[in-house]
Amino acid sequence: MRGLSGTGTMIRLILRRDRIRIPLWILAIAAVIVGSAASVTEVYSTQSELDAYAASVGENPAVIAMNGPPYGLDTIGGVVVYETSLIGVVGIALMSLLLVTRHTRAEEETGRAELLQAGEVGRHARLSATLVVAAATNLVLGALLAAGLASIGLPSDGALAFGASMTGLGIAFAALAAVTSQITEYSRAAAGLAGAIFGVAYVVRAAGDVGSGFLSWFSPIGWAQAMQAFGDERWWTLFLTLGFAALLVVAAFVLESRRDLGGGLVPTRPGPPHASNALSRPIGLAARLQRAGLIGWGVGVFFLGLAFGSMSQSIEELVESNPELAEILVQQEASLTDSFLSIGLLTVALIVSGCAVQSMLRLRGEETAGRVESLLATATSRDRWAGSHATVAFVGSTVVVILGGIGTGLSHSMVTGDWSQLPRLMGAALVNAPAVWLLAAVGLALFGLIPRAVPATWAVLAFCLVVGWLGQSLDLPEWTLNLSPFQHTPALPADDLTVAPLVALTALAAVLAFVGLASFRRRDLSLS
Repeated sequence: MRGLSGTGTMIRLILRRDRIRIPLWILAIAAVIVGSAASVTEVYSTQSELDAYAASVGENPAVIAMNGPPYGLDTIGGVVVYETSLIGVVGIALMSLLLVTRHTRAEEETGRAELLQAGEVGRHARLSATLVVAAATNLVLGALLAAGLASIGLPSDGALAFGASMTGLGIAFAALAAVTSQITEYSRAAAGLAGAIFGVAYVVRAAGDVGSGFLSWFSPIGWAQAMQAFGDERWWTLFLTLGFAALLVVAAFVLESRRDLGGGLVPTRPGPPHASNALSRPIGLAARLQRAGLIGWGVGVFFLGLAFGSMSQSIEELVESNPELAEILVQQEASLTDSFLSIGLLTVALIVSGCAVQSMLRLRGEETAGRVESLLATATSRDRWAGSHATVAFVGSTVVVILGGIGTGLSHSMVTGDWSQLPRLMGAALVNAPAVWLLAAVGLALFGLIPRAVPATWAVLAFCLVVGWLGQSLDLPEWTLNLSPFQHTPALPADDLTVAPLVALTALAAVLAFVGLASFRRRDLSLS
């Protein structure tokens, strides 16, 4: 038990450090899911509309691969789960992975864990405290989801089952991150490995649901969705998820006992004896550091675009018996298909904004890790170092936006047989790039002006997500909607191209980037 001494103190420390981060995660995920569920109940208010929805999307392989197994689509609860489970699965898994790696492997990487364990803190206290906080966070989120869904008139049994399935999934991926944090020596590698396993689990679940369903039982995501909230409500599947999490927790403690503090089970691979010419320049180093993350974002966004494009043909069948949905989708004189594609490309751009923000905030991560001082001690100037990471963020996010357009255009062209749609939708996706740049520039400006406030960039992104997804259903005032840069980009291909707002957004992004670089040039380096 000496290995667990100090666990209570570590729990209080984690809660103190994440007193803002954890509530924001919980409230943001719950607000998006419950808000989306409320809008779904308004759109599909009659049984004929529910039947039309089930007939339209229930047999679509692309929709099944993206959302999960179709069940209970003739009930409003089943439609709510089908429309919101993707947001819940991705959001809750990401929250759990980042929370655990932040307080385990990242603490060892920065050296803080060694200082803490020099006191009366047991070897397993940090891991135990992190897992307790992660489990409690997921329990609170699950309870909030259940209460929120019940409050909008959905059956309480189904709401409780949905909340429980999301809680179990979050705990399972928190335990997975605890294991990957024992394997590698770096927090980004641990989070990346856990994220890759999540991607594999998602693909296995998708392949199983599109096929016979057998493969879905090899994925924890499949177990969570197999509970069938608002359907049969098979509670026994929760024991699969929690049992899997328990095995991973035991493995994490065993692995932690068998390695040195600060080290990983897999030793870091030694690099080549001589660096390439690209790594001798700041832009080459920045590109190398961010390469893996940008590739992961690009692959995910490309497949998301494929899903949106493949669904475009079935949208007209879906709205035939649902005039309310048609009123939401149709923009001005555009066709239903173009209106749906514009919404899909907007969703892609909002997600790519997360890529842009993450890439830009690598500046702050390098600074707090203490690696910047060594670089700036050479002939490398502050402008070249910060400018290189900013360039990678701007260019990389633009490429990811284009990949989303390629995926959408490729699948839509294959469905319609009209290959002229591919360049058309690529261009429509690229129109959203200035809004993405602006969010990245906000992060750069905060990095230069108020480095401690850099995490607020995620709050700005969360606001844009809420406005983009729930602005109409929440009936937000016009001035609030206009605060999001995505409200000012032309909604191609449904809208006409207007250059003025794109120029204004690009100019504003350039000004914020200049302010950030100029401010960084004048301030002291910080390690906190």
